[in-house]
Amino acid sequence: MTDTLQLTVQHPRPGLAIATVAGDVDMHTADTLRREASIIIEQGRPHLVLDLSQVGFCDSAGLSALIGLWHAAQAAGGALGLANVPDRLMRMLTLTGVDTVLPVHATATEALTTMTDSPPTSTSDHGSTTRASSSNGTGEPTGARRPTCDSTDNTPANLS
Repeated sequence: MTDTLQLTVQHPRPGLAIATVAGDVDMHTADTLRREASIIIEQGRPHLVLDLSQVGFCDSAGLSALIGLWHAAQAAGGALGLANVPDRLMRMLTLTGVDTVLPVHATATEALTTMTDSPPTSTSDHGSTTRASSSNGTGEPTGARRPTCDSTDNTPANLS
């Protein structure tokens, strides 16, 4: 596990963004993912696709961040889609029932098409931005609040 998480953001058209997540999404980096992706949503890109193909590990804090981003996108009138989800993370989404609420797609292009009902023009037409965030040396991202999970029950949670 690493304390560094990197997001590379592409803006294929107004209101849409694809963020490729690279690194582990765990208790050390989940708040960074939530914060950085929330900024994308707040800056007028409420339809967000997270490309998770470069995520090596995701724990319950990472899962909590994904659910929080889903809520943030909905509150902004948009949607969150997941693309290129690694097998291990897909098993976690299925086991917890989160896959019934968060749409999972084979590719980012498929996610964008589903979200907008029309094919994207190009994921590079409007450039990309890379944001790298790392911990402050204590294992916690700067300004982080640690998410909590007290449930040991294996039944799916009501996320609404």
